[in-house]
Amino acid sequence: MGNYWQPEIMKDIGKYIERYNLYQRIKNRTKVLVGKLIVNKIPEKLWIHLIMDFITKLLLVVYDRLSKIAYFLITTEEISVERLARLFRDKLKVI
Repeated sequence: MGNYWQPEIMKDIGKYIERYNLYQRIKNRTKVLVGKLIVNKIPEKLWIHLIMDFITKLLLVVYDRLSKIAYFLITTEEISVERLARLFRDKLKVI
């Protein structure tokens, strides 16, 4: 395969890049610009800001945002809300 050279190739590339750059600056935006990010407040007391989630309906994970301590409570899928509240209160005596 031979090498081919076009005498005007550098000028053509320069024009292409110039047009592409101009297009990028003047094209219409299809998405709304996102506003400024809001930083989450840092909790001031322990056990005020909790994150709770079930893992496979058998494990309740309770996480305190300030101390970064996670507690794992074993449950069953059939646990009632009252029993879950009691389990939460009895096992997490740090509150």
